[in-house]
Amino acid sequence: MKNIYIIGAQSTGKTTLINALEDYWKGGAYGNGSTWPQHPLIIREVARTVLTEKNFSREDIATSPTRALQLQQHILAAQYKAETMACAPNASPWYICDRSGLDPIVYATCFVGAEAAADMLNSKIWLELEIRMKEGIVILCEAGCHWLTDDGVRLMPKNVEEWTRMETAFRDLLAARGIGFSTVSRDMTDLKLRVGYVQKLIEDAFEQTL
Repeated sequence: MKNIYIIGAQSTGKTTLINALEDYWKGGAYGNGSTWPQHPLIIREVARTVLTEKNFSREDIATSPTRALQLQQHILAAQYKAETMACAPNASPWYICDRSGLDPIVYATCFVGAEAAADMLNSKIWLELEIRMKEGIVILCEAGCHWLTDDGVRLMPKNVEEWTRMETAFRDLLAARGIGFSTVSRDMTDLKLRVGYVQKLIEDAFEQTL
């Protein structure tokens, strides 16, 4: 089974989608569950934990390039650790990630600069994560959804233009690194449709391995 990465700018429904997929696979709200013998491991968003454990605030991202870079480096390392643990011999044969190693590099690009992002792209841990992403299914959730809300933790875009700029940075970096991806449209607001869309991508990829 291929690993799944749900990525994109802030407040585009990534965690909501992953929670719904988890319900689906467990035979919850979206059907009778997967026919596969083992459900994927869910790798939750690591950024929230890093913010708390390393004593960062969301304001650091926008106001201090030095702190912003340190934060993104910590997030990249935490993502690497989470995925490495998920690859342990007795773990599920596949996993689904709420974000990816690419996300902190995009944030570094937007809030620190291209040079800082380039250093992260040349790091050993990113190069290993990149291989996994290229072998997996990458799904980008588009910005511009109507449900943007402030949870007091994540950095919020100042306006729609900044929100869109983040998405463009994701698309540009995915293209530059040769990472293929599919897109969940901002206009696909029905959660069941989103779950069905992702499930179809997974099923198609599974059939190609048979």
